[in-house]
Amino acid sequence: MFTLVRSRVRTAALALSAVAALAFGGTAATAATGAAAAPAPAKQGPTSVAYVEVNNNSMRNVGKYTLANGGGNVFDVAVIFAANINYDTGTKAAYLHFNENVQRVLDNAATEIRPLQQKGIKVVLSVLGNHQGAGFANFPSQQKASAFAKKLSDTVAKYGLDGIDFDDEYADYGNNGTGQPNDSSFVHLVTALRANMPGKIISLYNIGPAASRLSYGGVDVSSKFDYAWNPYYGTWQVPRVALPKSKLSPAAVEIGRTSQSTAADLARRTVSEGYGVYLTYNLDGANRSADVSAFTRELYGSDAVYTP
Repeated sequence: MFTLVRSRVRTAALALSAVAALAFGGTAATAATGAAAAPAPAKQGPTSVAYVEVNNNSMRNVGKYTLANGGGNVFDVAVIFAANINYDTGTKAAYLHFNENVQRVLDNAATEIRPLQQKGIKVVLSVLGNHQGAGFANFPSQQKASAFAKKLSDTVAKYGLDGIDFDDEYADYGNNGTGQPNDSSFVHLVTALRANMPGKIISLYNIGPAASRLSYGGVDVSSKFDYAWNPYYGTWQVPRVALPKSKLSPAAVEIGRTSQSTAADLARRTVSEGYGVYLTYNLDGANRSADVSAFTRELYGSDAVYTP
């Protein structure tokens, strides 16, 4: 029997509350200067995703793993974990907040983000609740949901990111006089965000009130997501989102904590049942080639190579 492992460390917690929220008037990010690196060779098989806890680890670690056979990237999507949806009690509005570690990654995009993109790896920003009552599921109006969507898409444009990941945890709906989840909020938010950035990734960490409120007023936003994944590490759980198998990850592993045998079993099942995504969490700076190879052998028929 699998054990549900929920050890995700809450990012941007109250200990870092002195960090200011993002101001959106800056110059848009551009690609790093100099010749772009050639993307790694293409590979055949599911899309591999790596969440990185940037409070403790560098995004650059995602680019250190390639396949022994063919040299392709092990990981296709790197997730910056995580920005926060916070609540301003004065204006009674949600706002986008970066702790000092997330802000450092964004400010140093030339060394933390651009090298991954030059390899062909997409880099998205995860957004997470922060115990303040603000969440994706309780915007009181379409106007307020759209305003927050604009903050998200502005961030993607400013820092040259590839998209946004929604993780509806730790919102603590009701705190600070905020409302409880409603049926329209997340639909309005996702609809506006997709309209703002039609060519970018929107992914869903399939948990929380928002994940169960994808339809309202005849609008179903399921198809507006590029990916949805299981949030429970070491388990198999098909996300209940109306997306094709190619965009779903029923498998979820925590690198270094999920056993190699379980990671291999989940990868094998991903392939045998025709799913197109394999989710991993907490890639750190150690040489994890043994853990990573456990699933790459099943997904791609190759060991993983770690290059410091």
